Amino acid sequence: MFLGGKWIDTADRYEIRSPASEEVIATAARGSVADADAAVAAAVAAHRDGAWRTTLPARRAEILRSVADRFAERSYDLAAIHAQEIGATIRAAEPFHFGAALGYMNYFADATASYKFQRGGPMISPVLATGIIRREPIGVCAAIVPWNIPLPLAVWKIFPALGAGNTVVVKPDETAPLMLLELARELEAAGLPAGVFNVVTGDGETVGARLADHPDVRKIGFTGSTAVGKEVMRRAAGNVKNVTLELGGKGANIVCTDADIDTAVDGSLFAFLTHSGQGCESGTRLLLPESLHDDFVERMVRRVATLKFGDPMDYDTDLGPVHSAEHRDRILAYIQQGLDEGATLACGGGSPNGPLFDKGFWVEPTIFTDVTNDMTIAREEIFGPVLSVIKYRTIDEAVAIANDTEYGLSAGVWTRDIQQGLDIAEALEAGMVWVNDWHVVYPGYPFGGMKQSGIGREGAEDALDAYTEPKMVTVDLSGGVDGKAYGMLFSS
Repeated sequence: MFLGGKWIDTADRYEIRSPASEEVIATAARGSVADADAAVAAAVAAHRDGAWRTTLPARRAEILRSVADRFAERSYDLAAIHAQEIGATIRAAEPFHFGAALGYMNYFADATASYKFQRGGPMISPVLATGIIRREPIGVCAAIVPWNIPLPLAVWKIFPALGAGNTVVVKPDETAPLMLLELARELEAAGLPAGVFNVVTGDGETVGARLADHPDVRKIGFTGSTAVGKEVMRRAAGNVKNVTLELGGKGANIVCTDADIDTAVDGSLFAFLTHSGQGCESGTRLLLPESLHDDFVERMVRRVATLKFGDPMDYDTDLGPVHSAEHRDRILAYIQQGLDEGATLACGGGSPNGPLFDKGFWVEPTIFTDVTNDMTIAREEIFGPVLSVIKYRTIDEAVAIANDTEYGLSAGVWTRDIQQGLDIAEALEAGMVWVNDWHVVYPGYPFGGMKQSGIGREGAEDALDAYTEPKMVTVDLSGGVDGKAYGMLFSS
């Protein structure tokens, strides 16, 4: 672990195993509640010391850029470790996991340099007065990061928090801590003061819960399941913490009758199979018009048969394993429940056979038809390579089905009529809607959802707003005012 500028080991350690081979690829310290307390204490001390929060934003931006540059130099080697750690294909880990993370690192560095931490306020009438509005760091911010795409999801929290002048304690998932430990190494090498950034590894039920409870933590950025997000929110209420919660999803993917079928078939597979479906924004409910249903499903099944399923370290591999034995068994239980409730398997439905799959945690790409929106597989987040296909008759019916969920993270529309796509997007209750694409994640656009998919947004030009508190200061100008000070006030 990295606590207060020091590397701390423990006698009790985690074994980090490859989801493809089950081989141990690393070990990591197993932190405790006491370690979480030590990390927060170090962050509190660093915030009070003020060396980081009083560093000029331009200098903070330079340090963040230098870390991005160093990660870019190391990306080939780190991407390979990362792929082994989480089971992602190397072909996805290099451009998506690392490419996205590097893009966000540089975006947040630029945002730090350009952010207006102090702004002149308007004149106040009828009295003669004005003021300033300051955006000040919150203090100690905790980031709790999941295992599925840990580096980009961590950067979304850590870089704007640091850019705003906060101190940070990050808890990675216990099965995927390696990239965040490497991030600590690079922040240390870049000259970040001790205690400003801390990584404490440990179980979510103990270490994560302690960070959510801790009275000195003023902000929580959490990505994970809706169930755990509710618990984080409940614990954060103890001292009225600021929270950003990026939670579950059950993305509805609507294909219109005028869609380019070949593109929509591949796009719909991309929507639910990327990273073996282990993404909260995955398109796991496919809504097809009755007139296209049979042909569309047949084309999808044929296309799935052409995908290469296997070793994630092979650049030709399209699909790798799921993350753990427990997660594989959870997905397979959902598949069985789908069958029990009357859905029909169009393809997949189990674990593949063959010597390559004797070790590791594998689930075949699985497509269900004859699904109704009240079935468990259509309502609950499976977080695996499982697609529920639902028929509709009219666009209004499709929108109603799409919105009939407790989630509101992502949705998609496939149509040649862009105006129709925009009209449908407006009617969908989702924080992100893609027209003729999926998984488009860009630093300048906000990421997050409605309803039980979360609170707040990550990314975009106002990302630093989420890690600062506004303070207003008013100045009465009716009496004697120093001219120099008056000029400074209006130039701020």
